[in-house]
Amino acid sequence: MKEKTIDYILRATWQAVARMYNEEASKFEGSMAIGFALLSIDKELGTPSSAISNRMGMEPTSLTRTLKTLEEKGLITRKKNPEDGRGVLVYLTPLGKQMREQSKITVLKFNEAIKDKISEEKLNHFIEVAEIINELITEKKIF
Repeated sequence: MKEKTIDYILRATWQAVARMYNEEASKFEGSMAIGFALLSIDKELGTPSSAISNRMGMEPTSLTRTLKTLEEKGLITRKKNPEDGRGVLVYLTPLGKQMREQSKITVLKFNEAIKDKISEEKLNHFIEVAEIINELITEKKIF
């Protein structure tokens, strides 16, 4: 393809970001999915499992596998929601809190590296363009 399409640029960039996060997370026996899941859980109050999938933009079935992995690694515990017996609250274990903090440091480091290289004006334009793309897709204005 002589010219790169917008979707190609988005896909290639996201794949590079995901690869970078996975490489960093592997140093801590984690993955990008684990890091984002940990960041989506309130470190003190716990979080309903349904809210985690919404925050991560994941399908509930994919989240189920991720939560199972987190539980197997000793990063979370699940308890029935006392206010809604049908729901489950997810809590971080002490190890989960440590891994969550490392994930937070990693994300902030990435953000700072980008902000050091890109002007605030350009970054604001990027955010605006991304929001417009998401809006077009959400409101089904493309297809």
